[in-house]
Amino acid sequence: MKPEFIRNFSIVAHIDHGKSTLADQLLLKTGAITEREFKEQILDDLDIERDRGITIKARTVAIHYEYEGNMYELNLIDTPGHVDFHYEVSRSLAACEGALLLVDAFQGVQAQSVANTYAAMDAELEIIPVINKIDLPVTRVDDVLEEIETILGLDPYEALKISAKKGIGIDDVLEAIIKRVPAPSGKEENPLKALVFDSKYDPFRGVVTYVRVVEGVLRKGQKIQFMKEAENFDIIELGQFCPEMKKCDSLGPGQVGYILSGIKELDRVHVGDTVADPHNLPDEALPGYQTPQQMVFCGMYPIDATDFEKLRLEMQKLSLNDASFSYVAETSDALGFGFRCGFLGMLHMEIIQQRLEREQQIDLIQTAPNVTYEILKTNGDVIKIDNPQEVPDSGQIDEFREPITRATFIVPANNIGTLMQLCEDRRGTYKSTEFLGTDRAQIIYELPLSEIVYDMHDKLKSATRGYGTMDYDIIGFKDADLVKLDILVKGNRVDALSTIVHRAVSEKRGRALVKRLKKEISKHMFEIPLQAAISARIIARETISAMRKNVTAKCYGGDITRKRKLWAKQKEGKKRMKQFGQVEIPQKAFLTVLEAGQDE
Repeated sequence: MKPEFIRNFSIVAHIDHGKSTLADQLLLKTGAITEREFKEQILDDLDIERDRGITIKARTVAIHYEYEGNMYELNLIDTPGHVDFHYEVSRSLAACEGALLLVDAFQGVQAQSVANTYAAMDAELEIIPVINKIDLPVTRVDDVLEEIETILGLDPYEALKISAKKGIGIDDVLEAIIKRVPAPSGKEENPLKALVFDSKYDPFRGVVTYVRVVEGVLRKGQKIQFMKEAENFDIIELGQFCPEMKKCDSLGPGQVGYILSGIKELDRVHVGDTVADPHNLPDEALPGYQTPQQMVFCGMYPIDATDFEKLRLEMQKLSLNDASFSYVAETSDALGFGFRCGFLGMLHMEIIQQRLEREQQIDLIQTAPNVTYEILKTNGDVIKIDNPQEVPDSGQIDEFREPITRATFIVPANNIGTLMQLCEDRRGTYKSTEFLGTDRAQIIYELPLSEIVYDMHDKLKSATRGYGTMDYDIIGFKDADLVKLDILVKGNRVDALSTIVHRAVSEKRGRALVKRLKKEISKHMFEIPLQAAISARIIARETISAMRKNVTAKCYGGDITRKRKLWAKQKEGKKRMKQFGQVEIPQKAFLTVLEAGQDE
């Protein structure tokens, strides 16, 4: 296929604006799938994507469309819309020349629409605005066109009006892609350069590497080199996604497809690497991608200790598919052997946990998540902390810094006061307000990441009756009055329940936490004290009373001294039990740290 007949494009939008539905219609219209094969969200092949109705992994598909007597190859990369998966979007955009920006005809431009538009502009892509859902009974098409111009700075006269669900205007979209998205600029005669933009593990065939050829030609049977590892492999199979895997003999400049080269080790393939010809290496590799910054960390431990190796293998496979997920082995006194895992956000964490539990049937205990902190020690060293256990003694800490985000909210005008109160309660610093038309406003705050990740999204939706949206990016670290909050059960520190909190809310959080734990830990034959402590100072306490057996039930009448003897004997037994008895902490107790935070 000549490069002038190839178009590479992405679909970007806010969550729920209809990306996957539009992708389905494009496949149906171009004959890539038949009516009989058609099902909703055809590119969302994970069960969890279908259950939640969201896209998690970017998917690619090559579709062929005849226009004015010429056959064009359109390579579509479907992307996620949720803020946690912004890294997936940036990876996809690097493999494209154009992007369809999808905007809901009623909801208009939302926070992620703005973020994704800027990402496409940074990648220097041709952006085609598309207003979707024009078949809704209530639409605001004129207002949305105005928002596209004022907020995004795009030409509203170039916007297409479609309904992906009803199939209205799909031909216009295909025509716009061919006319407005530039053709790839690579040449066949140049040295081979192909960008690795994704990969997945197939248990039967090894690692499947997704590539976009930038320069030169890939041919079946040729030797290739992954430039980062400087290792050579033979191409066993070459093909494209149509949308199923379809073999071909070669891929030219601009084409998107997959390589099978018999690689079995998961860590040999790196997303962002360059595939080259070892006999004709290019002068330099492609720029690749920035390493994603994991900002939320939690411990994951198998309930059954024999699942540890299985969990390690499954995490290795997930990290190949998802470069923004990281893990390292760790041990906990309370939970045994497990892993400290890093994620981009709370939804990302939830998805990984559910995939491990549902797809691999591994029962997990997950500790309360926390963000990455930076500590300046008194000796001048700066260390990064993603586990409360690593916090040094307070005497060694000069500055305790937390990550700060720049959060952009788009809310109805009558909810501005509620949102500002919500941000002020979470130690936010007000930056600006900009009105987008008569009834919507964009408000920018600087907020600590720890105050956003737990439940800010839920609280925002509740406060704005579902109309508010938010997007955030991390701008740096800032010194704050932070402390490590420890939980003691029967006088012993439980490492998996420790958290880092702001001193101003530490007592409130400590009280809420021990109250929650009292409900979760069942009664034992002895009394169990639950304490919250900062360093050596106890700030809150609850006591789980002992189960009491009625030892005097068989006594009736007679001398009271007999009963007193039995009670004294019971008291001695409980004292001994309290000394040597072990407290069983249920799995749900480890998530009370989260719920206690939400109770505030």
